[in-house]
Amino acid sequence: MDLGLRDRVVAVTGASKGIGRACAAAFAAEGARVALVSRSRANLDAALAAMPAGARVQAFAADLVDAVQARATVDAIERALGPIDVLVNCAGAAKRYPPDELDAAAWRAAMDAKFFSYIHPTDVVVKRMAARGRGAIVNVVGSGGRVANPVHLPGGAANAALMLATAGLAAAYAAQGVRVNAINPGLTLTGRVQEGLEAESRMTGLGIDELQRRAEARIPIGRLGTPEEIAQVALFLASDRASYVTGAIVPMDGAANPVL
Repeated sequence: MDLGLRDRVVAVTGASKGIGRACAAAFAAEGARVALVSRSRANLDAALAAMPAGARVQAFAADLVDAVQARATVDAIERALGPIDVLVNCAGAAKRYPPDELDAAAWRAAMDAKFFSYIHPTDVVVKRMAARGRGAIVNVVGSGGRVANPVHLPGGAANAALMLATAGLAAAYAAQGVRVNAINPGLTLTGRVQEGLEAESRMTGLGIDELQRRAEARIPIGRLGTPEEIAQVALFLASDRASYVTGAIVPMDGAANPVL
């Protein structure tokens, strides 16, 4: 299926690892011009080397927790590639803690790392998209925003806030041609899963291998997801094939959390 993404300008935040990197590769394979954004230049260089042959990609190092850097990065991308047609937000990962390790700083850090690293670039891009009358934003927001996890409470709270922001921005900008959607991945084969298992191990005293086995057993589909599977849904939501989809929160957790 041709998704019509060839030559679109796509910015992917958190593009040097995991789901973000898979999204960047998927858009590049569709013929889009892709801006990879991440804090680490070394990680960006590794991601660039892994992109599909012939991919039209450029890398931009920035810490999106800083609103000034976020705006400057959007400006740099648009100078280099043209107006952003699609923004895929994957940046930022809130640390996981057993509840008795939490303090005020941990809650604030989670909002900076996860919520504001999405909101800062989105605030700039959505207004420019609205002025042009066209655009799509896809927020990759963990399912911890839907179902509370004892070792991911600050991050889950940030994710819940992003889900509300997604729905609210979708309603606010739909009349101006901008669609805003989110994907809710469950356990996915990335380094963040390992961090979560380590935090759960500290809380429960169980081994990481045992915790992963138990986690997989709780997923009706029988396994963890892959970053590439998440990326395929991001492609669809960003494309004109999803022209009437906005304000949606798409669960991708293998039916682990069968809730509305």
